[in-house]
Amino acid sequence: MSTKPNSTDSRRQFLRQAGLTAAAATLAGPAAALPFAEVGAPLQNDDQRKVGFAIVGLGKFAQEQMMPAFKECKHAKITALVSGSPEKMQKLAKEYSVDAKSCYSYQNFDSLKDNPAVDVVYIVLPPGLHAEYVVRAAQAGKHVLTEKPMANTVADCQRMIDACRKAGKQLMVAYRAQYEPFNLNAIERIKKGELGKLRYITADHGRQVEPTKDKADEWRVVKKLAGGGSLMDIGIYSLNAARYLTGEEPVEVMAMESTDRADTRFKEVEDQVHFTLRFPSGVLATCTSAYSIETVKRFRAFGEKAFLDLDPATDYYKHNMTIGTADGEMKPSVKEGNQFAAELDHMAECVLQNKTPKTPGEEGLRDIKLIMALYESARKGKPVKV
Repeated sequence: MSTKPNSTDSRRQFLRQAGLTAAAATLAGPAAALPFAEVGAPLQNDDQRKVGFAIVGLGKFAQEQMMPAFKECKHAKITALVSGSPEKMQKLAKEYSVDAKSCYSYQNFDSLKDNPAVDVVYIVLPPGLHAEYVVRAAQAGKHVLTEKPMANTVADCQRMIDACRKAGKQLMVAYRAQYEPFNLNAIERIKKGELGKLRYITADHGRQVEPTKDKADEWRVVKKLAGGGSLMDIGIYSLNAARYLTGEEPVEVMAMESTDRADTRFKEVEDQVHFTLRFPSGVLATCTSAYSIETVKRFRAFGEKAFLDLDPATDYYKHNMTIGTADGEMKPSVKEGNQFAAELDHMAECVLQNKTPKTPGEEGLRDIKLIMALYESARKGKPVKV
């Protein structure tokens, strides 16, 4: 099936247009849900058929973190691959027992509609490509799981939601931390009042972005592909954590940016962002994101009688929780779990049970609206009501 004459025909073409040909081979529901709703009860019938996923984009993240998780899934399996690299796809197809007939290029992506083994299309591409492929997947009659940030703009997020709603298909955004045991434990403790009344949150996410050393970082410094810099890519973890820890939506935001434009990494995107969120209950959250510091992935929630620290909070495999009171500190016993498998199984359950995902398109849209308000605040140098 051909695409429109001037549309982005493929991920490779998009990358060439952005001047990133070398990065091409390495890049990684119908109804709105209530914010931070509980994940539904697991399916009781473990013998029920597994939901088939087509993985779109076979970059570093897909290969090293997400795809191996399918081996631990109860309800999800890989049944198709989409890539601009036939060699890479052939290798992975063999590893995950994917039929050669279910291996697609970006040019024949739309023919997924004729593959009954594919129930869900998982978009693991740079944010600048999410909207196009989510819409096309929905038009092909498939449910969609897309990586975060959901898209570069509010308008694109809404277009994705509308396309899936029109097709009668589920749309979920891959907020893996909302399926991770330590984060879920933290949310539950705050809900139960173990910290007392919640008063304040800090959340920090930073790393060194290295586009000249790591091909997976090349797209991250190109605004057309990434949508922005550290705020979009990793600041979204700080932002989303503040929202799910409070269970509220902020009413006012303020941000400050600091970027050394002499650094060749930051010709198009921002480096450091410091931002504050004000919530209806009176809780304040101070958050940071940066592309020029040693890796940090943490948050701390302060209550009237205790604090809860999770550091790291959003790691792939390792988490560390501390609860502190006037009497000292303790390390709660929380078992590590595969957040990717939990996320994938949840999407599969939503398809099998025809239920709205815990993190639907509307959840992704909320974060992008807030990120746009933060960029506005940084430009204007004053708070923005939201």
